[in-house]
Amino acid sequence: MKICIIGSGYVGLVTGACFSDLGNTVICVDINRETIEKLNKGIIPIYEPGLQELVVRNLKKKRLLFTTDISNSIKKSDIIFICVGTPTKNNKADLRYVFNATKSIKSNLNRYKIIVTKSTVPVTTGDKITKFLKSNKNKNNFDVVSNPEFLREGEAIRDFQFPDRVVVGTSSNKANKIMKKLYLPLIKKGGRYFHTSRRSAELIKYASNAFLATKITFINEIANLCEKSNIDVKEVAIGMGLDERIGSRFLRAGPAYGGSCFPKDTRALVSTARMFKTNLSVVKTVINSNDKRSNLLLNKISKIMNNKIKNKNITFLGVTFKPGTDDMRESSSLKIIPALSRKGAYINYYEPTGKKKEFKSKNINFFENIKDACKSADLIIIHTEWNEFKQLNFKKITKKRNFKVFDMRNLYSTSEMKKNKIKYFSIGR
Repeated sequence: MKICIIGSGYVGLVTGACFSDLGNTVICVDINRETIEKLNKGIIPIYEPGLQELVVRNLKKKRLLFTTDISNSIKKSDIIFICVGTPTKNNKADLRYVFNATKSIKSNLNRYKIIVTKSTVPVTTGDKITKFLKSNKNKNNFDVVSNPEFLREGEAIRDFQFPDRVVVGTSSNKANKIMKKLYLPLIKKGGRYFHTSRRSAELIKYASNAFLATKITFINEIANLCEKSNIDVKEVAIGMGLDERIGSRFLRAGPAYGGSCFPKDTRALVSTARMFKTNLSVVKTVINSNDKRSNLLLNKISKIMNNKIKNKNITFLGVTFKPGTDDMRESSSLKIIPALSRKGAYINYYEPTGKKKEFKSKNINFFENIKDACKSADLIIIHTEWNEFKQLNFKKITKKRNFKVFDMRNLYSTSEMKKNKIKYFSIGR
């Protein structure tokens, strides 16, 4: 099939590369000329394992194309995926990029096309797009479908190729048949195809992310109780997760959830509920608890350092919101590091995906390797659970005798650390 992807960011690029790898001809469009020039050379602007190889392979086979020419791309395609950003503005999803794309589609509807919202959009967005596109000229010339993405950063290629489910929301039998044919290679590998209404598909994405955010927040609050009651939260999480109704995934205590989805989508879901005069009290509580999490961890750091932060050397290992990605959006390090810097601490950090433009203070310095970042540390904070942080010999990487370790991801055994006479602190233990 001939596919047009509008928006060559994270979702658009992964979706386009994966569809082209299934044998489709895919044109990825973006207004950023510099991004398109890089992509045509096989240079990927984001960190995602396996993506570069996928893009380069399909560029060579001429199944994957990158351009700024949106008009021709729409005219040549059978299916158009809207994969633009939907950032939060005043706690609502900002749909300006979605409707900018819709305007371009309306101007170039030369024959029947399926317009698919891949971006995470609030309930009724598909209705609004349909209303906008309708005219006497093209009223039977299109179908608008909701097909939300469920891609985890760092695991996106695998998530696309081996999905838990493919959700397609449309009342059009014609569009549904075409979408099912498009996804057939994934369905044959065991992916479940779920056909539903368009509004249901839109809400499924928001509800899924809100539920996962709730699991993270729940175990973080249980960790707070565990610390006060001398219980190991890891054992509690294992015991809970063995119940198949609950499951073990997303039951790992740590910093506040972050990234491009959970914070944005929980807030947008509450906003959507308000529009329908519904109170989502549980989701509101999750947002509130998560917002307070970084301050709680800051207080814990002060306690670990006996309230003596000024002139202390504090090293962060990892600053992204999770491993396997270079994404800094809503990472708890963006609150914690500047706050410690303002208190007079000297911050060093090592991050496998490189230096971050978000940290501009003179007190915050990036190092190219773990040893240099840690050698003068009074406190080492494991912020992100990259694999290279899981088997460190702390006594060899720091010169300070009385250094401390705050493991925000519970990567190490408390008994082993005690045996090695390391002053070790963790979450919920």
